[in-house]
Amino acid sequence: MFGDLSGMMDKLNNAKQKVEETKKRLDTVLIDADAGNGVVKVTVTANREIRSISIADAILVDKEELEDYLIIALNKAIQKANAINEAELAAAAKDGLPNIPGMDMFK
Repeated sequence: MFGDLSGMMDKLNNAKQKVEETKKRLDTVLIDADAGNGVVKVTVTANREIRSISIADAILVDKEELEDYLIIALNKAIQKANAINEAELAAAAKDGLPNIPGMDMFK
């Protein structure tokens, strides 16, 4: 009924391995975002880990403005990271999954 079950299991294990390798690689993909025309800059990985935050001295006098710029820059970076992360992981999973009729989960 399901054909070569052993072969399917090998393909599933291969998909899992590809996803894990992709996750590790995404730790090295850096995404930059800024707010306030570069007053605040952040760098995150595609796995949504903050790597650095840079703040211009001029903004240090206004706490509320600094907080706003941090939120804006971090949200921009996280949105970009999410898009890259989801696309890369879906591609890795799709490449390794066996072809089961009616189970096309990654269209």
